[in-house]
Amino acid sequence: MTAGASTILRGGMIVDGTGSPAYRGDVVLAEGRIAAVIPADHRSAPETAEMSGEVVDCAGCVVAPGFIDAHSHSDLQILHNRTEKLLQGVTAEVVGNCGFSAYPAPAEPQQLRDFANGIFCGDNSWSWASASNYLRSASDSRVATAVSLVGHGSLRIKVAGNTTRALTGAEVDRMCGLLHEALDQGAAGLSSGLMYAPGSGASPEELIALCRVVARQGGVYTTHMRSYSAGLVDAVEEQLAIAQASGCRLQISHLQAAGEKYWPLQQRAIAAIEAESAGGVDVAFDAYPWLAGSTVLTQLLPQAALDGGVEQLLARLADPEQRAWIRPLIQGEAHWDGVVITSVARHEASLVGRSVQDIARERGTDPQTAVMDLLLEQQGHANIVEHCQSLDNLRALLTHPLGVVITDGVYTAGRSHPRLYATFPLLLGHYVRERKWLTLEDAVRKITGKPAGIFHLGERGVIEKGRVADVTVFDPEAIHTDATYEKPDVAPAGIQSVWRKGRMVVHAGAVA
Repeated sequence: MTAGASTILRGGMIVDGTGSPAYRGDVVLAEGRIAAVIPADHRSAPETAEMSGEVVDCAGCVVAPGFIDAHSHSDLQILHNRTEKLLQGVTAEVVGNCGFSAYPAPAEPQQLRDFANGIFCGDNSWSWASASNYLRSASDSRVATAVSLVGHGSLRIKVAGNTTRALTGAEVDRMCGLLHEALDQGAAGLSSGLMYAPGSGASPEELIALCRVVARQGGVYTTHMRSYSAGLVDAVEEQLAIAQASGCRLQISHLQAAGEKYWPLQQRAIAAIEAESAGGVDVAFDAYPWLAGSTVLTQLLPQAALDGGVEQLLARLADPEQRAWIRPLIQGEAHWDGVVITSVARHEASLVGRSVQDIARERGTDPQTAVMDLLLEQQGHANIVEHCQSLDNLRALLTHPLGVVITDGVYTAGRSHPRLYATFPLLLGHYVRERKWLTLEDAVRKITGKPAGIFHLGERGVIEKGRVADVTVFDPEAIHTDATYEKPDVAPAGIQSVWRKGRMVVHAGAVA
């Protein structure tokens, strides 16, 4: 092996991201790549005798590929070099999820900002005309490699504005052309957000046309489906049919059954996915290891109420007749005490951390009216955490061979969900070490090699000679998080070092 290697990660347990059994050895980093992987019993081989370089003692630690967050909403923050994910061991993030991408900007860029800023936690200054423009900016990030999907909602706004109406054939053709260009420029695929306007207005035929473009160009289609509650099984079957008709690779985003009365539907949904997978459809899903999700408060509304954008929504909420048809269609049902406000536009501290049920009770009204009033008061901008999932269902998702593990982390101006700070330490500490739901090797594969395969990240995701030197070193006996829903912004413990392209960026749990 080449002499003069810059760094030797010595004596750790190598968990290589493939699911293969761990083994003790050294990983050599040189010129941004993995120059050698040397099992401990091969150190005396002649080709390793002249190895030299800085030695980092990794005894007692796991040496793994840098973690890949396969479902992220850090589209803007990755450019701002926010370190919450990096401190978890993440070195690459798939952005542009749930139909929201930061491009292509329409003629009036504010339309796209109004659509996406609730998820992006953005301001009114960003604008990228194309995938190449965005990826060029993202390439300067010091914290992660950005893998970007084209948002279906963003494409719709570019072509037709923020409308949920059926698009014409010419408009769908134009979307297909824009998608083709973005994939040529380096985008990894298409994402849809079918519970968010304007994507909620898409027909299966519109999505099939777009997914055929994805299939021809070897990308992946990820989807935030139309329902995760009463319509869960129908929503899964619709997406499987789209994948079958188009021939595309399908990734079902944050699979779950939300709401106790719907928990039994999850196994039916998984069975449908398994059947299509066995029949040759290239399908997988992802899940986060938490019992609560996070989104914008407007997702609980009938999405037709958002047709035309925020201004039209506010006009409807101010009109008694419009409120009368919106009110009975608001989601939430019997778990309003689990829908908790995490941020609001006017930064009213008295609202953050309180449930919609509690706010409604204080105001002497019902939860549906409280939701409409809050959105009107906050100019349409509020975020929530929603406690609605089952521990047994979570175990089925995290341990399933078709599943990968994600953060789905959303930045907010208030109290963000703890998954933004703590997802992978929670997985490796609580669910692997303590609950023993997964082996360490399988858990690491679900956050490295498996997502790398789904998104064609052939240079990342596995500890192997020649790959990019993205590496996370952690103590398997110490990795954990103290983050909670009430106090989420707590750095994890047990991450010893993180390396990006061969350069140490985290040391002893702090940014280097």
